[in-house]
Amino acid sequence: MSGEKLNWWQTRWFVLAMAIAATIPLWWPTIPPLVDLPGHMGRYRVQLAMADNPWLNQWYDFRWSLIGNLGIDLLIIPLAPLMGLEPAVKLIVMAIPFLIVTGLLWIAREVHGRIPATALFALPLAYCYPIQFGFVNFALSMAIALNLFAWWLRLARQGRLMVRAILFVPLSCALWVCHTYGWGVLGVLAFSAEMIRQHDLRKDGRGGHWLESWIRAGLGCVPLALPLVMMVVWRSGDHVTGVTADYFNWRAKIQWMMMVLRDRWLAWDIASTAVLLVVLLKGVRDDRIEYSRNLGLSALFLFLVYLLLPRIVFGSAYADMRLAPFVLAILLIALRPRRGSQPRDAAMLAMIGLVFYAARLVGTTWSFALYAQAYDRTLAVVDVLPPRARVVSFIGRHCYDDWAYTRLEHVPGLLLERRLAYANDQWSMAGAQQLTTRYAAARGFAHDPSQIVTDRYCRGEWWRPLGYALQLFPRDAFDYVYLISPPAFDHKQLKGLTLIWQNGTNYLYRVDDRTQPPPPPPLIKRRPKPQSQPAAK
Repeated sequence: MSGEKLNWWQTRWFVLAMAIAATIPLWWPTIPPLVDLPGHMGRYRVQLAMADNPWLNQWYDFRWSLIGNLGIDLLIIPLAPLMGLEPAVKLIVMAIPFLIVTGLLWIAREVHGRIPATALFALPLAYCYPIQFGFVNFALSMAIALNLFAWWLRLARQGRLMVRAILFVPLSCALWVCHTYGWGVLGVLAFSAEMIRQHDLRKDGRGGHWLESWIRAGLGCVPLALPLVMMVVWRSGDHVTGVTADYFNWRAKIQWMMMVLRDRWLAWDIASTAVLLVVLLKGVRDDRIEYSRNLGLSALFLFLVYLLLPRIVFGSAYADMRLAPFVLAILLIALRPRRGSQPRDAAMLAMIGLVFYAARLVGTTWSFALYAQAYDRTLAVVDVLPPRARVVSFIGRHCYDDWAYTRLEHVPGLLLERRLAYANDQWSMAGAQQLTTRYAAARGFAHDPSQIVTDRYCRGEWWRPLGYALQLFPRDAFDYVYLISPPAFDHKQLKGLTLIWQNGTNYLYRVDDRTQPPPPPPLIKRRPKPQSQPAAK
C-alpha cells in the first residue's frame, strides 16, 4: 500500500487545506459568536485586571486552584499581553476547528493507512452544536484529545510503547487541566484501541482472549491515569459545589443526536445531519464498505458513555449533549473500503464529501456574520457606558427553545471585558471555575441566569418575567439597566429609570430614582429544584 499513489484527498496538503478552511467562519467576527464565550471573556478580564483594579474584589472573588477546566484561562496569560485579550481569545478559538479537522483525518490515516473518502463527511462536525454553544475549554480539550489519540495510535504502530508511556503521563495531565472531558474521552479511545491491538497480537502468538486483552489494555493505559488523583483532590475540597443529576433522559439524548449540526436554519441543519446518517447507513448496506474494528469499538464505547452520562455533572450542564457529535465523528472516520476492494466511485464520494463540507462552511460563515452584526449592535452601548458602571442586564428570550439562539445570553460579559462594568451574567459555582460573585447588594441579580428574562413565567426555569425583574432588582445596587431585545412588558415599571441610549431593540436606562418599588404579588409558587439549574458550563 505504501508504494501506491495517494489520491488527492489523502495528501498532507489536502489535510492542511481542510484545517485552514475550518477557520474561515471565524475570520470576520471580532468576537466569535458562541453562546457562552462572552461570559467567559468577562472572567478572563477579571483574571487579568484584578491586580491593577483591586476594587473588582468588591464584586467578584477570583482564586486560582487546580481544576479540570482551565484551558483558555491559562493560555491567555502569555497571549493577552502580546496581542490583547480579544485577539488572543479569537486565535485560540480558531485553533479549535483547525485541530478537530487535523485530529479526525490523522486518526483515519493511522487506523486505515490512508484517509478514506467517507472521512470527509465528518469534517463539518468541527462546528458541532456544543462548540456553537461556547463550551470553549471543553472544545479545546476535545480537539487536543483527537490529535493525542492519533499520536497514541502512531506510537503503537511504530512499536514505541515505552516512549508513549513516558510522553503521555504529562500530556494526559495537561489535557485534564484544559478540561476533564477531553482527558476522559482520550482514555476511552485509547483503551478501546489498546484492546484491539492486544487482541490482534494473538496472530503472533503473543495475544490473548478478550478478557486478557481487556486487562492488558487497562495496564497499557496506566500512563493516562494520574489525573484520577487530581480529580479526587479537586472534587474533595470543602469549597466545591455542584450536583450530578438528570440521568437517562432518553428523549433529550435522541434530540441531541439530531442537533449535532444545530446552528441557525432548522431545515438545513437537520438535512445535513440526515446526510451523515445516510453515510453511516451506507457502511451497513454497501458490501464494498466496512467499519474498522478499532474505531468501531471506540465509537461503541463512546456511545455507551453517552447513554450513561447524566445531563448535569458536577453542576455543569449538557454533559451528555457534548459527546453526541464526537460519537458520530468517530463512526464516520471508521468507515473504509473493504479489504481487497476499492470502490470505483471513491473519488466521486470524496468530491461529494468535500462539497458537503464546503456547503456547511459557507452556511456557518454566513450565520456567524449575521450573529456578529447582532453583537456589534448590542455592544455599541460601550460608547456611552462609563467604566466601572454597575449594570444589570436583562436579555429577552422565549420559554420554548428557539432553534437559532440569539447568542446574546452572555453578551453582558463583554461589558465587563471592555469597560470593567459589573455584569450579572457570570456563573457562580465554587469549584467549577475560578470566579464567583460576591456582590451581596445585588442579591438575586448577582449572577447567571438573572440576566435572562421572558414575557411570562416559564415552568421549571429560573428565568423571571421582565416586569417582575424590573420591580425586584435592587435599585441601590445598580447604576444602569440594559434591556437587550426585551419581551413585552408594562412600561410603567420603568418609573425612576431614564432612557439615555437606544439602538434598535436595545435600550440603556440610568437609575435616577433609587426608591425601591413595592414588590409584585407572588407569581411563582414553586421554584425548580437546585439540581436543575445549569449554573456552570
